Amino acid sequence: MNAKVLIIVSNTSSIGPNHRRTGTFLSEVAHPYAEFEKAGYQIDFASLTGESPFLDALNLADDPDNLKFLTGKGWEEMHNATKLSNVNLNDYDAVFVPGGLAPMVDMPEADEIKKVIAEFYESDRIVGAVCHGPVSLLNVKLSDGSYLVNGKNITSFTTEEEDNYARPDVPFDLQTALTEQGAIFHDAEPWSANSIVDGNLVTGQNPASAKGVGEKIVALLEAKKA
Repeated sequence: MNAKVLIIVSNTSSIGPNHRRTGTFLSEVAHPYAEFEKAGYQIDFASLTGESPFLDALNLADDPDNLKFLTGKGWEEMHNATKLSNVNLNDYDAVFVPGGLAPMVDMPEADEIKKVIAEFYESDRIVGAVCHGPVSLLNVKLSDGSYLVNGKNITSFTTEEEDNYARPDVPFDLQTALTEQGAIFHDAEPWSANSIVDGNLVTGQNPASAKGVGEKIVALLEAKKA
């Protein structure tokens, strides 16, 4: 039986004091989606509120995987994302959270997504996130009371990258926040591809890392089937 992947996206459309327009970064959802689709997986979308999510970086639409996502089933399915609280989590083998600045608004403290991430992780299912998506891992506590990221090798959008991208807009620095909860943080050169695996946890640094995150999630799922 083919694996089933749940992609959880933000419902935010603006961020910061200047109301910078934002959403899910196109390539950070489209590139992993392409890897899941190639593997023949069922892909479903959920959002925190069930309202239609937003896309950012539409200027990258000429990328083949991005264009296929926009003109094929991907964007239509994301546009019709189910409210997360209505999803039967038992149906899925992996959960993935793409970035864009949007998750920095509605995911740092969202109890629903924290419970979902903890449930997937503690049931030995795959948890993946890229760029600002690892904010979904922040404040997730496991059943023993420890932070999920404590002692884990992870990455996310870095302090250096944020300083040259959206520092005035974000409410806090993601790399610092993850490190403060005990994450062993691995950063590469700004904007270079960097995706890492620690057990059933897969994280990526930035948009260039999204394809690698998708590939690594597929590899873990295929290994579980073998």
